[in-house]
Amino acid sequence: MTNVMKPGMARIFPSSTEVNERVEALLKRMSLEEKIGQLNQVGGAEFSPGPKAEDQIRRGGAGSVLWLNNTTRFNELQKIAVEESPSGIPLLFALDVIHGYRTIFPVPLAMASSWDPAVPEKSQSVAAREARAAGLHWTFGPMLDIARDARWGRIVEGAGEDPYLGAAMAAAQVRGFQGDDLSDPERVLACAKHFAGYGAADGGRDYDPVYLSEAQLRNTYLPPFEAAVKAGVATFMSAYMDLNNVPASANRFLLRQVLRQEWGFEGFVVSDAFAVGNLVIQGHARDRRDAALRGLKAGLNMDMSSYTYPENLASLVADGALSEAEIEEMARPILALKVKMGLFEQPYVNENLLEQVVARPEHRQMARWAAQRSMVLLRNEGGLLPLKKDLQKVAVIGPLADSMESTEGSWMVFGHKPAAVTVLQGIRARLTGAQVTYAPGPEIRRDIPSWFEGAMAGFTSKPAQTPEEGEAAFQAAVETARAAELVVMVLGETDLMAGEAASRASLDLPGRQEELLKAVAGLGKPIVLVLLNGRPLSVNWAAEHIPAILEAWEPGSEGGHAVADILFGDVNPGGKLPVSFPRKGSHAPLYYARNLTHSPEGSPMYNPRYWDGLPVPLYPFGYGLSYTTFEFSNLKVSAPQVKVGGSLAVSVDVTNSGKVTGDEVAQLYIHQRWGSDSRPLRELKGFERLKLQPGETKTVTFHLGPDELRYWSTNTGGWIQEAAAFDIWVGADSMAKLHADFEIVG
Repeated sequence: MTNVMKPGMARIFPSSTEVNERVEALLKRMSLEEKIGQLNQVGGAEFSPGPKAEDQIRRGGAGSVLWLNNTTRFNELQKIAVEESPSGIPLLFALDVIHGYRTIFPVPLAMASSWDPAVPEKSQSVAAREARAAGLHWTFGPMLDIARDARWGRIVEGAGEDPYLGAAMAAAQVRGFQGDDLSDPERVLACAKHFAGYGAADGGRDYDPVYLSEAQLRNTYLPPFEAAVKAGVATFMSAYMDLNNVPASANRFLLRQVLRQEWGFEGFVVSDAFAVGNLVIQGHARDRRDAALRGLKAGLNMDMSSYTYPENLASLVADGALSEAEIEEMARPILALKVKMGLFEQPYVNENLLEQVVARPEHRQMARWAAQRSMVLLRNEGGLLPLKKDLQKVAVIGPLADSMESTEGSWMVFGHKPAAVTVLQGIRARLTGAQVTYAPGPEIRRDIPSWFEGAMAGFTSKPAQTPEEGEAAFQAAVETARAAELVVMVLGETDLMAGEAASRASLDLPGRQEELLKAVAGLGKPIVLVLLNGRPLSVNWAAEHIPAILEAWEPGSEGGHAVADILFGDVNPGGKLPVSFPRKGSHAPLYYARNLTHSPEGSPMYNPRYWDGLPVPLYPFGYGLSYTTFEFSNLKVSAPQVKVGGSLAVSVDVTNSGKVTGDEVAQLYIHQRWGSDSRPLRELKGFERLKLQPGETKTVTFHLGPDELRYWSTNTGGWIQEAAAFDIWVGADSMAKLHADFEIVG
């Protein structure tokens, strides 16, 4: 294959002027059908709907290909595009590379638990390197939806409930995927999705409508997307659902006013799968022709495999409903990115490169490091952790303890073969001289299977256990635990219990897991609970009765080793929760940054909010323990007053008051006491993860300026910063007690 990028070859750095000139030259020689073809993303898999990919590509009717993960096939299709289509325009190959390609990193919710932007940035740089070596150019990530309802399945793909933390993680992921030069042959285009509001679906039910005020959108749901634009994200993906009765894929307010006019976004927007055609199903478009017109007019550049654009845009131009100039407007940024990536000069991939790249030992080392930094210690009564390394008889119990799929987590790359180190394997590797026994206990399954099970090639589902088989497995697990001196329970959710089409009504441990936990606890053995899951779970009983609980999330390829590193004290956990843990699924949505009511918590009237249980979190946002202790002191504000538009500094001393080295995350929260609109009780406006030696003190300084102190006002219909009094809290989580205040004056 010709034109393959070879090691050591110089990269191409086209200037913006050169890019524009080349795009205009391309448009002049392209037919209308070819211009429309750039707006069409075709499916490359056997199950893909529509005409054969080869036929569409050969006539110039395709700009991109998805649902394909085969390096040889990439080159075959690219050869058709470059050598047989009328204008020889190369294809973009795209796929969901959410938290790793071959080397799998912790799921994004877990990476956000690191409270360290270096974790997603470094992790996604490895994901990009491997994906690009496979022949991919474009990933459908990062997902930037704020999620305050833990029942929503796709909470696993994002950074949790907070816009400030979410924005930091968004920018880091964009930097990781794209780097600072799109022509870099080890980088891929990033895609900010799902624009916008998808995480606020009614009842946490995937795909259901969303109703958000403009103030909620601007203050909570849009900041991570704007941060992605500022970080240079190349593409956006529109969301499936209705936003305030207008589908996001035909929403001019989102796609034109906010994204392009206000934020100056210059890349292109792709729909989610089939979303343009779905405008008919949603009752927004009369028919597919009307759907194509509405999508393009709204500012949607690329139709993801519904084929609504290629079927209808030419006739819409012929009828005068659209102009060819409008088609060119949509095609221009797609062509520009292909030029910037150097695809015209280097359209093919070296088919021997992938195995060389994935063999790099630093990739697995990076995955282990990321998993270590992402885990959150929820409980450690009596200092049970870290475990002694001279244990002789350890039982590892639970349906997820030896599951590679659940260790790597949801949203694997299309066609991925699991190869994770499980928790069982990690513990056995650590205790080489001990007897480490294992029993899975009863299996856990979704009540309603995932449609992904049928869609995934090569997926085979085992027959469900009979009640008798389940009971036998239960008793075997108890007996295995009885013979041990210490038990590690590995419980939670399977990989298909979180992700797309994986919303839940309950947040309880699925199946008989809690029953098994209680039975093992009844033996009187020391127990460590390791959670593998893609969302917060209501582990209320465990939080009272199990001495040690480690939230490992879905930790990726090296997850089992990372769990063992923490359990045995080689790594001191320092992660913090990016989302509140409700006590019940019925309490969702639950989040820390809510507004005060006329009867706040603690007042006698209308308190508590539910008469059948406290609606406060089991574990609050920002929470996480360590094997050492920390103290916050000497909180200072640089000035008691600052003028509107001014800035001030907030400093605090953080001391490791314990006996081992550890990480703490200093978190700054503010509250505006009055103003044009009511403001949340607390809002995160700064954080920093620190490593401190025993007895060491570091001073952390945060800066509060107009960006941190302004908000979108319902009353004024715009961004404002007001003269008002403010509270400040700094500490280890959203319940921080160390307090100061300041005032903004007009």
